[in-house]
Amino acid sequence: MERHDNGSAQEWGGFADAGFDETGTARATVSDDGTLTSWNEGAHRLLGHAPAQVVGRPAAELLAHPGDTATAEVRRARTQPRWHGTVTLRHRDGHEVPVRILAHRGPPQGDWLLVTAAPRAENPPTGPDDETLVLWAYAQSPCPIAIYDAGLRLRKANIEMTRVLGLSEAEMRGLRLTEIGGKLQSEELETVLHQVLATGERRDVETYLRAGGEAKEHAWSIRYVALRGNDGQVEGVCLASHDITEQYLARQRLLLLSAASERIGSTLDIDQTAQELADVCVPRLADYASVDLLERLDQEEELPSGPLTGPVRLRRAARRSIYEGSPESVVEVGKVDSYPEVSPMVECLLAERPVIHAVTDPTIAAWGALKPDRARTLHRYGIHSIMSVPIRARGTTLGVAVFARHRTPEPFTHDDALLAEEITTRAAVCVDNARRFTRERDTALALQRSLLPRSLPQPAAVEVASRYLPAGPCAGAGGDWFDVIPLSGERVALVVGDVVGHGIEAAATMGRLRTAVRTLADVDLPPDELLTHLDDLVIHLAAETGAGETTGDVGATCLYAVYDPVSHRCSLAAAGHPAPALTRPDGSVQFLPVPVGPPLGVGGLPFETMETELPENAVLALYTNGLMGGWERDVDEGRLLLADALAHPVGTLDGTCDSVLRALLPSQGVLDDVALLLARVRTLDAAHVATWDVPADPAYVARSRRDVTARLTEWGLDEAVFTTELVVSELVTNAIRHAVPPIQLRLIHDHALICEVSDASNTAPHMRRARTFDEGGRGLLLVARLSQRWGSRQTTEGKTIWSEQTLPVGLPTEFPGLT
Repeated sequence: MERHDNGSAQEWGGFADAGFDETGTARATVSDDGTLTSWNEGAHRLLGHAPAQVVGRPAAELLAHPGDTATAEVRRARTQPRWHGTVTLRHRDGHEVPVRILAHRGPPQGDWLLVTAAPRAENPPTGPDDETLVLWAYAQSPCPIAIYDAGLRLRKANIEMTRVLGLSEAEMRGLRLTEIGGKLQSEELETVLHQVLATGERRDVETYLRAGGEAKEHAWSIRYVALRGNDGQVEGVCLASHDITEQYLARQRLLLLSAASERIGSTLDIDQTAQELADVCVPRLADYASVDLLERLDQEEELPSGPLTGPVRLRRAARRSIYEGSPESVVEVGKVDSYPEVSPMVECLLAERPVIHAVTDPTIAAWGALKPDRARTLHRYGIHSIMSVPIRARGTTLGVAVFARHRTPEPFTHDDALLAEEITTRAAVCVDNARRFTRERDTALALQRSLLPRSLPQPAAVEVASRYLPAGPCAGAGGDWFDVIPLSGERVALVVGDVVGHGIEAAATMGRLRTAVRTLADVDLPPDELLTHLDDLVIHLAAETGAGETTGDVGATCLYAVYDPVSHRCSLAAAGHPAPALTRPDGSVQFLPVPVGPPLGVGGLPFETMETELPENAVLALYTNGLMGGWERDVDEGRLLLADALAHPVGTLDGTCDSVLRALLPSQGVLDDVALLLARVRTLDAAHVATWDVPADPAYVARSRRDVTARLTEWGLDEAVFTTELVVSELVTNAIRHAVPPIQLRLIHDHALICEVSDASNTAPHMRRARTFDEGGRGLLLVARLSQRWGSRQTTEGKTIWSEQTLPVGLPTEFPGLT
């Protein structure tokens, strides 16, 4: 055949195979601008034009009627990928030729291919007629086909249908579908058959079953089509089936992968994640599954990367079976077993890829010889196929998943291995995440426990009880803390705070803040000043950690309260922290209106101190916000629950703590750290306190000693007289010499003996080392040696220097009047 191509023939080269009669089809290609680019011999025969006469010329010249409707339709169809229709063309000798054309658009911006059947020059082909070909096509179709009459009885079945059903057409003729199949699915299929016969509408059904002539299940897409007579009445139904097993299995694999993505990794618990892996795979992939993790998974800081060496010790983390209780499992969940190198588990770990074994493989036989109990289990339950898949994440081996089949007749395939590997890989990442989170959370909790007080002091001013609950396993350790700090003058500081965030960083920040609070409390700063210094510290911490360019990226809340049992007054200040609750002796509960300053770390805004008088035996409740909300409950509702729990105390303060937690916290665990501190206040009346005003005259030093001696004798503390006289003499002398009046001397007798001298000067005293020939300068050194502890604190009027002595053994440490 003569060719005149400009590239279009190569684009459509699939039509030019030498084994076909090229003259049977008239074919031409047309460029986008309407120019003919190729013309074959079939087109020559159809219109009489040789290729050289038309190639390169406009295709429109071949149209018999360029302006007719058909031609306009062709022009409009140029934007479509395909067009078909009838066009009248002009033969070379001038007569008109109606031609049915099928046009295809080539690659993007390519030529159009125009084809039509060309008239044959030779005699019509010999061979079977059309009707015979149709009969052959029906009988020899690769799809099973059956024809049922109006009585729903089989009339015809092709060869493939007889093969699938395992019955000849003669054996099935005249039987209903349920009688041929004899299965529950057959009844469902016959129901559809009846619907098609009644309505005449086509129906499509998918089913998965094992036909009588097949050894295993197949997925079938079955199409029911009504057969109508010349009068349009439905006279029967044609049933045609298509084997879609591969598509069905691929779809099931995708569904299993989707289920694995949704179900695996719902928690950050290692064993729960392992159980989710086993649950997903049974029964959709295997009849039995077990998940074993390396024994050292929970012991080492970091697992080694790369392949392992046998034998390997594995801990059974999860298992699942189609049978209740997983009787196929030799190892109980939580138990550790050693696996030799010949076991399929270690083989896949060494190879770092899935391995599939038939139960008859030499590896299984060698393993069974070493582990007779395993061999007996394989035989007892008829396990015939075993697949082992390594659990690896981020280059680290974590364990192995083992799958077995006994009720499913088909052995595991390569596709099953790929699917199991994909699921196991997803689970491995979840296991590794859970492992890393658990390690970090345990570290944070250990750090947090080490930073929180192991036991609270029990000062005379208050009776305290506390509770601390870390957040649930998904949240990690937080930065909540509480503290009870004894201060001078029998006063006590109560502290509760909460660092923003969770984890090691929050726990470490909490430790630094708790230490800072204790240090600032030793300086005896008022609550508002203490919070101001603490706010500066948080800002510095944020700058050190590089948390951000703005303040507030590292933050905390804190409530600081100081209670004085002598004056019965309590000073409180808050930095973004919830207000404390006060339970009065009559059972009424109120939330103290503490001015709430900004959270720590904001900077620039002042804090305010409020004072209130606490009646004897009142209970002050300090807590963090984890106690109040977060479980579909607002703060007001939480306050009501807390007030009710405090209004009905249960025996001791410890019992009340437990009652509060039961009332406010959910049973399934807390979502945020919870700290609770209860303090029942005690008071010291005038019988335990003695106060004297001291004139700024050295002559009154002796008078102060006599007053102190008389009061100690009255208290029965004669053995403390000598030491106390020396301390009082030095403190009063210093105040008279170096301070500003008024001067006041006070003795407090409780668990210890406290001597205080107050004056109007803000100058803090400093202890120094006196030289050999100095006449003075040894007063504070003497006070320090005679006292258990001593110090000074600033007051609104000036300062107070105090000294605390431990009472000698045998002396009374309290009086019946102490409440």
